[in-house]
Amino acid sequence: MSAPLRVAVIGLGVISRFYLAALRDAPGSRLVAVCDSDPARAAGHGVPAYTDHRRLLAAERPDAVVVTVPNDAHFAVCADALDGGAAVCVEKPLALTAERGAALRVLAERRGRALFTAFHRRYNDAVGRLRAACGDAPVAELTVRYLEDIREHAGADSWYLDARRCGGGCVADNGPNAFDLVRLLAGPARVGAARIERDASGTDVRADVALRAGAARARVLLDWAYPGERKDVEVRLADGRTLHADMLAGHDGFKASLWHEYAAIVRAFEERVAGGAADDGGGLAALRCVEDAYRLEAA
Repeated sequence: MSAPLRVAVIGLGVISRFYLAALRDAPGSRLVAVCDSDPARAAGHGVPAYTDHRRLLAAERPDAVVVTVPNDAHFAVCADALDGGAAVCVEKPLALTAERGAALRVLAERRGRALFTAFHRRYNDAVGRLRAACGDAPVAELTVRYLEDIREHAGADSWYLDARRCGGGCVADNGPNAFDLVRLLAGPARVGAARIERDASGTDVRADVALRAGAARARVLLDWAYPGERKDVEVRLADGRTLHADMLAGHDGFKASLWHEYAAIVRAFEERVAGGAADDGGGLAALRCVEDAYRLEAA
């Protein structure tokens, strides 16, 4: 048996706890270090703690890193990790722009390291059942809803509410997960139209985005001011069947569905690393959808 993957987690915000739990239980990985600019967050994990990711990379030489820093820091941290010889699992979005996302793909190929964007909803159990039920039937229509109260979900990570650091609002942050589900279920997609609502600060808080994926029509509905939480997928197949996946069903408690999704993320990342450097293009495809949605809003 090969030795466990030596993994460092860079960024210890609200999402990191799901990665830390998954790494603790993953036989193919071992947590070797953590990093956060806040020393209090970095302490107490039972492994060496750093406040500078470059020092971590130089001192620990991890096989791989999980990047969960704020969105505006994704590019720099991922680039430093790839240059240091580490495979990268990065929270969506891959970067703030498609241009920078493409640059990371080129760097990963040059360094021969895996670059993996963590679209956790791909691994949701209800989505898995939906995909199995679809079988080989072509998708005719698809709707993805991603509705939540961002202030509740952001918690102490106030950067979500700063459009410059987040890359925008609901389209930039929640959009990639939803666009990736369209790609997963119906194939490569392009944005055809977008209606976006903004708050007084100019941050996009609601969006209705229309896409085409081959012959399939898709719609992504996003809301950052929703009273509660709704995350689901509806599919109408060419054979007339209508299928539905509630991504929150059966997972009682706030963010409870994320535990099994991030456990699957770690397993998928291990497989990607073991299989050699590879990037399925999902991270870049989602970024292009984000940029197209904003461009079409402006048009």
